[in-house]
Amino acid sequence: MLKIGFATSDGSAVDQHFGWCRRFDVYEVGPEGYRLFETRELGPAEEDEEDKIASRLAAVVDCAILNVCDIGGTAAAKVVKARIHPMKVAKGTEIDALLTKFVAVLAGSPPPWLRKVLKAHSPQAAPAWTPASSSPAPAATD
Repeated sequence: MLKIGFATSDGSAVDQHFGWCRRFDVYEVGPEGYRLFETRELGPAEEDEEDKIASRLAAVVDCAILNVCDIGGTAAAKVVKARIHPMKVAKGTEIDALLTKFVAVLAGSPPPWLRKVLKAHSPQAAPAWTPASSSPAPAATD
């Protein structure tokens, strides 16, 4: 299950700028469906830009994908560096509609960018190479 965050003021639509958002709804999403995992409410944004970005990023650091209606360049770079895929959607886009699309895509054939996100957030799905696993294959016997 992926955790997907939504910048929202009311829990029904994506309508917040990342830096000014005071509420992120985090859903667990998989090919079988989705469920609200948690609502994370924040205080007013700090005056300092770095502190503002850090507080918002800390609220979604466990998410694989983040839906916002807008995000600044510096914040987007920090979100990507935290291995979160930011998605800008039109203000007022319904969260249920987005979740339904994510479920359909995950149940079908995810596009390359989403396969990369899945791989990054499911380490057991993509085992890492280790020297112990590189031993030669056993010789064939006759």
